[in-house]
Amino acid sequence: MAITETVRPTHHRPVALVRGFLTGGVTGASLAALVVGGVIENVPLFVAGLVLPVGYALLLFLAGLPRRLHEAAGGSRTALAMIESAHAVGGETGDIPVQFVLTVAPDDVPAYRVETTADINLVDLPDHRPGAVVVVAYRPDRPWKVRLVERPAPEWKQRAAEARIDSAPASTLVKEPPEGCAFGFLLLVGLLLGAAAVILTFRGDLFGDDTSARPPSSSGPSASTTSSSTTVTSSAGLGTVSVGPGQSLLDRGELCRAVDVLTKGKQKDARQALTVSIQEHLMSVVFAPTDTPVVRFDVRSLPCARVPALVEEARTTLGVRAPRGWQVTVDHLTGALAVRITVTGPNGTASLDADAQGKVTRRSPAR
Repeated sequence: MAITETVRPTHHRPVALVRGFLTGGVTGASLAALVVGGVIENVPLFVAGLVLPVGYALLLFLAGLPRRLHEAAGGSRTALAMIESAHAVGGETGDIPVQFVLTVAPDDVPAYRVETTADINLVDLPDHRPGAVVVVAYRPDRPWKVRLVERPAPEWKQRAAEARIDSAPASTLVKEPPEGCAFGFLLLVGLLLGAAAVILTFRGDLFGDDTSARPPSSSGPSASTTSSSTTVTSSAGLGTVSVGPGQSLLDRGELCRAVDVLTKGKQKDARQALTVSIQEHLMSVVFAPTDTPVVRFDVRSLPCARVPALVEEARTTLGVRAPRGWQVTVDHLTGALAVRITVTGPNGTASLDADAQGKVTRRSPAR
């Protein structure tokens, strides 16, 4: 695809590798300073752990300022794009984060697909459904950096109203080049060396033999009650259910119980939601305001009994090696209840879509 010919991974350049090593070192030293400073009650060390990342971030900002000014001078370009899919990924206020898959159709290069996330106001959600044509801004040298233009110029607004865009093939999906093994390795080495430098410097105070202030223990370690606890919070706009570290919402019947606990005693209107987000230990529900004309659904319609099997299928059949995390999002933006399971791993991200009955409707393997 012509637009990607100028895209070159930048994470293998010497400057980027050095930056990765320094970032890891600063992170490790800062975390170690906070922990060690708190344990040995060393106030200057603790403060240094707070100030160090701030100073490093400021240094990176100043160092990267010439590059950002150079990129800004090149400017971004405006184009039309068609929404292929839209999934709400959370939100607690009037603006809902929505993950879009777009077909971007520049005037001078072939159309391509890209994934992006934008905060969409509740009242504007009906204008951002699949098939709608919107105005976007993109960078030719970084085509994966696409943002929706909230207030396009009149001529672009007119073009969007009249345009018809064909879907680009899924194979044209553009993503940011991965960081690579060398960058991650140096980041890890810097993290370990930074933490070791602080710990070894204060090892005398940290591992001293002063035990006079420690009362003798008359019993063994006690079990934490939070490992089997369930915490429920609910307000007018957001409800959450969290389980302890010894539990998972994928345990048999646990997710259905969480839905029942969160909606117990509520009237039907009060159970209407904009989106549901589920992770290993936390379920979040964004409830729909009763006076807002937006698409909503009953939380009890969630196919909670099928979610564990869908997550397992997404983790094992979509080509994600050594999955590091997963998330389930449920919304009604497309006109029917949509369940999306997203799985991330070292080789990329994959997703699996299902309907209200938990039947798989689409698979997007890792690339």
